[in-house]
Parts: sequence; C-alpha cells; structure tokens
Amino acid sequence: MAYQGGFVFFVKEKLMEYKTIDDLGDLNGKVVMLRADLNVPMDENFHVTNTARIDRTVPTVKELMGKGAKVVVISHFGRPEGKGDLKNSLSHIVKDMEKALGRKVVFVDDCIGPKVEEAVKNMKADEVLLLENLRFYNEEKKGDEKFAEELVKPADVYVSDAFSTAHRAHASMVAAAKLRPAAMGRLMEEEVKALSNGLNNPQRPLMAVVGGSKVSTKLDLLNNLVKKVDKLVISGGMAHTFMKASGINTVNEANSLVQMDMIDTAKEIMKVAKENNCEIILPQDVVVSKEFKAEAEHKTVDLEHIPAEGWILMDVGEKTIASINKKLDECKTLVWNGPLGVFELKPFDNATNKVAQHAATLTQEGRLMTVAGGGDTVSALDNAGVADKFSYISTAGGAFLEWMEGKELPGVVVLKK
Repeated sequence: MAYQGGFVFFVKEKLMEYKTIDDLGDLNGKVVMLRADLNVPMDENFHVTNTARIDRTVPTVKELMGKGAKVVVISHFGRPEGKGDLKNSLSHIVKDMEKALGRKVVFVDDCIGPKVEEAVKNMKADEVLLLENLRFYNEEKKGDEKFAEELVKPADVYVSDAFSTAHRAHASMVAAAKLRPAAMGRLMEEEVKALSNGLNNPQRPLMAVVGGSKVSTKLDLLNNLVKKVDKLVISGGMAHTFMKASGINTVNEANSLVQMDMIDTAKEIMKVAKENNCEIILPQDVVVSKEFKAEAEHKTVDLEHIPAEGWILMDVGEKTIASINKKLDECKTLVWNGPLGVFELKPFDNATNKVAQHAATLTQEGRLMTVAGGGDTVSALDNAGVADKFSYISTAGGAFLEWMEGKELPGVVVLKK
C-alpha cells in the first residue's frame, strides 16, 4: 500500500533528522532487536484475518538479515493487562510470519530472561526469533527502565518499526531505544517521510479531509489543521455541529449528531481558519434516512429542507461531492482521516467512495499526493476499492492522529540524531 503514483521519489530521500538502518554501520553477526507492531486482527479460532502489519514488517527483517544480522522481533498484542494468557499470545502468528518471510520463525514464550538469552545464543543464520507479548508485563506500559534493560540484554542493536505505537512512551519504544545504538526500520521511515511530506512540508495547495462523529474528540486535530492546511473538509457527524454554527437551523439534536455545547467552539475554529486563510468546506446538501440501517428509505435534500425529525443525516449529497472533487482538482496534497458519511451502511458510502475514487485517480495521474490513516479511514478506502491507489496509507491509528495534531511522538523523538 505504500508509495504509489507520483510519490515513489520520496523513498530515495535521506531522512536527515532521524537515524535509519543506513546509520547503523556493519551489522554482520550482530543481534538486532526489532520492535514491530504485530497487533493483527484475529478470529475466535486464533486465525489471523488480516496480515497487513506482518507483511509491512517483512522488508526491514529481510534487509537486516541480508546484512548478516540475527533478528529478534518483539511486539505487543491485544490488552492482556500484565498477565499472560493464550488469547493474547503471539504464538498464534508464527505460521503467518513464516509465510510472509519465507523463513523459519522460532517462538519463545517469554520476552525477557534466560529462555530468551538461550534462544538467541542458539539462533541459526536463516531463522528469525519471535518473543512473547511485551504486555504480559505491566512494566512495558509503565516505561520501566529495568524492564527495558532486561529486554535489550541479548541485543547489540535496537531498531523500531512500530510507528503505530510511537505515541506511547512504553519501555520497548523509548527506554529500550536509549540503551543500544538505535534507528528506524524501513516501515517507520516510510511513515515519518509520508506524514512529514503530507503535512509538515507539503506541496500546496494542501487539503485535509477530517471526519468523525464528535467535534469534542478531534479538537486538537482541527485546531492544528486550520493553521496548516489551505482547504479543510469537515465531514461525518462533526460536520453537523459546524453546520449549526454556520446558521443552518434545520440541523438539530433529533436529526443529527450536532453537539450543542460545541457550537461556540466550532465558531472559534472557523474564526481561526479565516485568520489563517484556511477554507472550511461543509456540506451543501445531505442524504437523510428514515432508519439507521443499510438500504433504509432515504432522500437527498438541500440544507434548508432537512426534515426537523423522523429522518437522520447519513451522508452528503451529489452537490457536496462535486464541490469537494472540484477543490481536489486544485490541490497538490491531500491528508485524509475519517469518512464523509456512514460508509459502513450502503448506500451511505456513496460520498466517501466517490471522493476517494477521484483522489485515487488524481494520485495515479501524478497530480496529487495522498496520505491517509486511522482505522475507519483505512476501512473506508478499502470499501471504495482504492486502498492500493493512494500515495501512502498509514498503519497507525492513534499515532497518526497525534502526528496530525502537531504533537511530538516519544517513539519517534527518541530516534533523532
């Protein structure tokens, strides 16, 4: 999913501010501890249902092994809250890792201690070692330095490929990186390059699409974006609050997700946007439905004709879609987080699909750089059939959001030169 269309040239750029694998020197014979994110979805029978996070770790593992390193992979999985259990064991992903790597993966049912040290000592050159879930120890989430010391004890070098956990100052993300020569893996490097070029140093005009159900959950994000982007599409349920704040009185608590206690906040955000020459793009028409379910009775109405009750705002209409796509034609960069409507229920995925498909076309033509992230966003782009046609889709959820909010991520900062 990485680097499609006209974005390939960013791969070759040197990310000068951070240490990468290129800065580690000779790795032949050295033990490299690779912090990955293998927190993959799994069904009730412990079968992995989506291997994307495993697959995207493969290039780093193969490159390190190609340099003669012995690779020991560590990761969290699920929410075991400091206790070992079968449900949250990383042993379930061994077969999928072996398939992705084309190598034997040796699993160790602990991540620190004599078992690990012995397994590292007995590693064969063509094997990868996978250690047990880091979060079986409470010390991991606490950022405990002694735990980090135990963790890296058998390693010569530390590499992080877990951008999706970089917003957490956990032991394996920060303390461990301070104890050994440390660098970004290729996936982490890709993430930071893509987000930097998408938001911090973009080709302009720059548009952001931000969706979500509530304004209150994305205040930091909106406040940061109105100072950085040229055009901001506010979509999903949070758009209802901005519509109300803009004087669309047909929006109310009976037919929408408007947050009445956020009206003044929305007005302030719009004021700051105007001061920063950021154009806020709100719906011009909406799709309303009789019920919150797929294929429910629905119709498209102009804003002044939104029914007061008995109908629910579910999506935006064709006028809004055309307006957003026309604005996209003027842009060079797009950053996307959140759908335009209730994309999980057909036909209320229409707007998200059409705008995503237009953005994908522009990307493939080399006219637009597109960066997207967040769980719902990735699902929405998959649903639209364009997940492999954007310039970059982030593996991260919370870390992607915090980066967009302008926050420093501890797991990234620690890898600065």
